[in-house]
Amino acid sequence: MFLFEISFFLCIILVAILLFKLKSLKLNADLLLKQFVNLQSQLTSEKTTYEHREEKLHQTISGLRIILSEEQQSIKNKEAELLNKEAHLLNSIAQVEKNLEEETETRKKVVSQKKSSEVRLGHIAETLAPFLDQFEFDPENCTFLGKPIDYISFDDDAVTLIEIKSGKSQLNAKQRHIRDLVKNNQVNWKEIRIQ
Repeated sequence: MFLFEISFFLCIILVAILLFKLKSLKLNADLLLKQFVNLQSQLTSEKTTYEHREEKLHQTISGLRIILSEEQQSIKNKEAELLNKEAHLLNSIAQVEKNLEEETETRKKVVSQKKSSEVRLGHIAETLAPFLDQFEFDPENCTFLGKPIDYISFDDDAVTLIEIKSGKSQLNAKQRHIRDLVKNNQVNWKEIRIQ
């Protein structure tokens, strides 16, 4: 019986140890359960925060896509507007160039007509000069040459070369050269006999 008592005592000690271990395990389990509940609560909170951030990010991306689409449309509109303006400007430039060419041609014609009329007026003045009051030579003593000098007058006391000019016309290079030769007394007489 002693053996039974020792066995029973050992069993009680074992049961006490087991109960103590069980209580310790229960405390650990309770602690683990609290930690699990806390972790689950944190995880739920983190999940909510993540979902909230994800939603905001999706809204931001969606807003950026809308803005990008609007900007792309705006760029296309501005590009089309610039192309229209460029076409309009090119047409305007072409029209201005055409007008300029026409104006240039018109001016050339006017200048040509003016020069032509000035030349004709000069020829008329040259022809009528001996009959005008400003002409101080006797027309009967004058001979018309035309080029390079208009008249030569053979008076009793002098031989005179006469160039008639009207308006703002000037002596040409050949006429200036002849004038300078006369002024420098470089006029000669030469008699040529033909047999």
